[in-house]
Amino acid sequence: MELQTLSLTVEDGIARVTMIRAAELNTMNRAFWTELITVFEAIDADTSVRAVVIASTGKHFSAGLDLKMAAGSLGGGGDSSDLGRARESFRRHVKHMQDTFTVVDRCRVPVIAVVQGGCIGGGVDFVTACDMRIGTADCFFTIQEINIAIVADVGTLQRIPYLLPQGLIRELCYTGRRFPAAEAAQYGFLNKVADSHEAAIEAGMAMAREIAGKSPLAITGIKQVLNAGRDMTIEQGLDYVAVWNAGMLQGDDVKNAVTAQTSRSVAKFADLKA
Repeated sequence: MELQTLSLTVEDGIARVTMIRAAELNTMNRAFWTELITVFEAIDADTSVRAVVIASTGKHFSAGLDLKMAAGSLGGGGDSSDLGRARESFRRHVKHMQDTFTVVDRCRVPVIAVVQGGCIGGGVDFVTACDMRIGTADCFFTIQEINIAIVADVGTLQRIPYLLPQGLIRELCYTGRRFPAAEAAQYGFLNKVADSHEAAIEAGMAMAREIAGKSPLAITGIKQVLNAGRDMTIEQGLDYVAVWNAGMLQGDDVKNAVTAQTSRSVAKFADLKA
């Protein structure tokens, strides 16, 4: 897999995806929006993967959308004299960008984001599509789009309402102010704050290792039920999980888990099937 903006490694059931354009502040150029989809398709196809850690390089996690790309894309495409076709082209462009983070949200295994420095604009879209977030003490988040006079359109406004209170969300979106690590942890947006980038990555890997030791069938079921529940009433969610467990609790995982609990040993679970 040849990648320009990311690297992917898989070891002991943990996939580590790293943004590698530190000199460019890990801005999201045209290649990024396709490569992240490619990487997560590979992760979903690899049934040995049980958790994902998203990391970055350099001073900042990401400065968001590459502004040169933004300047070129806001005009749409095709013949500018035909505004309908130009704007339809732009709509498809935005939908492709939305898909880039939707594949993270829908990944069958938990995804942990490790954030250092600034996480700005598209970086917030990225981490809100992840299951958990760990940050350095000096990290901060900025819903930057208002500062360049656009409406955030690739996931933040849709996902962050499940992560933060409405009043705070609206303040952050309307003002574009920094949301620092201490405040983010206070509201539960960050699961953990570490003193350094290295410590934050290790905390993310430790969380991933703990998840990787659980039943992968149960983990994927939990994520599926939680994600589906965002669009359901409580009653619909209860019906959904009942049907899920009726269909999926047919293997050896429960027996292995119970045996390990009673014998005070560590359970071993088979990978999912391709």
